[in-house]
Amino acid sequence: MARDPDALVARALAGDRGAIAKLISMVETGGADATRAGAALYPHTGRGYTVGLTGAPGAGKSSLTDALIGRIRRDDIEVGVLAIDPTSPFSGGAILGDRVRMQDHATDPGVYIRSMATRGHLGGLALATPRAVRVLDAAGKPWIIIETVGVGQVEVEIAGAADTTVVVVNPGWGDGVQANKAGLMEIADVFVVNKADRDGVAETIRDLEMMLDLSGYTDWRPNIVQTVATRGEGIDELWDVINEHRTFQEADGRLDGRRAERLRNELRAIVVTRLEEQAGEACSGERFEALLDSVARRELDPHTAAAELLREV
Repeated sequence: MARDPDALVARALAGDRGAIAKLISMVETGGADATRAGAALYPHTGRGYTVGLTGAPGAGKSSLTDALIGRIRRDDIEVGVLAIDPTSPFSGGAILGDRVRMQDHATDPGVYIRSMATRGHLGGLALATPRAVRVLDAAGKPWIIIETVGVGQVEVEIAGAADTTVVVVNPGWGDGVQANKAGLMEIADVFVVNKADRDGVAETIRDLEMMLDLSGYTDWRPNIVQTVATRGEGIDELWDVINEHRTFQEADGRLDGRRAERLRNELRAIVVTRLEEQAGEACSGERFEALLDSVARRELDPHTAAAELLREV
């Protein structure tokens, strides 16, 4: 029963934390069991609201997440947290430190915190993260926070695939060119200037406002919130802005459209991953070696040989 996807799903739907943990490990690993579990979970999803937090290492995302958890729990609302670390195959390194900083909530039954890292399977975190979100969604977590370690392509894509995306910066964070290169301007729904008790806050806000002016937003213009997460300052305002963005999206169907586009991208990614797996199988074995030998003898050109292999895929 410990590894049976259907049994685990039934227990997770009832709120069993052990089953939730096993299911998330299962979707991280991938394979047939993960697919089976995902199919069983899917009808029970669609109610949770996801908030993605991203920003450069050291911006204070974990402290901000910790403070935001506390604010959500003040309203007696349950919350799930996925801390994403693409660089470490185990729950060590920076993520372990992140979880230590969230220990205030470790014994709270209304909070579920989990570190995630790619385990090397094809598709990696890009496919595992939405599955893990669905585990928490199906388990009844109305709010799900996805925190990423850095601002590389994987992290930005994961954080951007949320209902509301919060980009965390510090005073003196750097120029707008760096921000645009990281893709942060494209995904941000809310900007947080954390550690706002330091010098350079006014200049940072001015730079952000200038970049927003140049970006040409036509409907929702990202709010800029100042916080000092370690002291809980600005967290109420951040929570209000996140809810304001949610209300804005729900008012005219934008949230449904955003989620539909997310599903479109996920479905494409699954198809590409499956085809990549099949292509990998086709590029091995006797048939592949025979075609390779024909190419080497100049009996076939590489494109014709590839077409032969693709027909089999």
